[in-house]
Amino acid sequence: MSNPKLERPLSPFMNYRWQYTNTLSILHRVTGIALSVGLLLFVYWLVAAANGPEAYASAQAVFAHPLTIVLLVGFSFAFFYHLLNGVRHLVWDAGHGFEKSTARTSGWLVAIGAVVLTAMLWFLLVRGGAV
Repeated sequence: MSNPKLERPLSPFMNYRWQYTNTLSILHRVTGIALSVGLLLFVYWLVAAANGPEAYASAQAVFAHPLTIVLLVGFSFAFFYHLLNGVRHLVWDAGHGFEKSTARTSGWLVAIGAVVLTAMLWFLLVRGGAV
C-alpha cells in the first residue's frame, strides 16, 4: 500500500532547478521596488529645490554623502534594468523572442546593458563634475 502523502503534487518551485529566468524575474521585481523607493529621494530633491537655496544646499549635502551616492548608483541600475527588461517584455507581448536561445540571449543583453548604461551614466556624471 502506498502512502498518499508521498503522492501529492509538490509546489512548482520544488520541482524545478534554479534557472537564469528565475533570477531575471526576481531582479525585475526587486528593481521595480527599488525604483519606488528611489522615487522618494527624487521627490525630496525636488521639494528641496522648490523650497529655496538653503533647503537645496541641505539636500545637496545629503546627496554628496557616499552612502547616498551608492543608493543613487543602485537606483540608476534599477532604472536601466527595469527599462530594458520592460522592452524585452514588450517584444514578448508581440509574440517574438520565446525561443530558448533568443530568450537566454535577450536576458544576458538586458543584464549587461543595464550595467553598461549605469557605468556610462556615472562616468559622464563624474567627468562632468556633477558628483
